[in-house]
Amino acid sequence: MYLELTEDTLQELVAQHEKVAVQYGATWCGNCRIMKPKFKKLASENEDVAFYYVDAEKLPESRKLAKVDNLPTFAVFKNGQLVNQVQTNQAESLNTLFSELK
Repeated sequence: MYLELTEDTLQELVAQHEKVAVQYGATWCGNCRIMKPKFKKLASENEDVAFYYVDAEKLPESRKLAKVDNLPTFAVFKNGQLVNQVQTNQAESLNTLFSELK
């Protein structure tokens, strides 16, 4: 499942799902646009994980769930807790981060 959030509801969604992956981005961020299709591809290959895209500038409460000081930032949550995060534009780093949910 992949969903782009339009409201600041990430905290509730993380609590509702066992495994969650999040991409924090922004409309002006070129690397965010480059990584979004790779993130969506991971979502299509992993139906047991909830994938969310969060506009880090429009959804400040959702942004607080991870330490987002550079974009894109990717975070993985398990059982409501932040497992790890990475700021990257490299697909390999995203795959390594995602493997921590297994």
